[in-house]
Amino acid sequence: MKTVHKEYMVDKTKIGFIRFVLEAHEGVAIATTLDSQKGHIRLAIAPERMESAQMIVEDLKKDFLFNEV
Repeated sequence: MKTVHKEYMVDKTKIGFIRFVLEAHEGVAIATTLDSQKGHIRLAIAPERMESAQMIVEDLKKDFLFNEV
């Protein structure tokens, strides 16, 4: 399966929460922590679920730092 990779800087205290939210939306994306101290993560997003992933990211941005790198 091909995936689209996007990297983000997030609130490092929210990495676990982000992973939990994405796991709850099966098949949308998988979060990988690149640097836990800086809050640097990568999302591997299923191409057919890009819109859903973007909606989740936009919703999370309302509550804490979630910036694309």
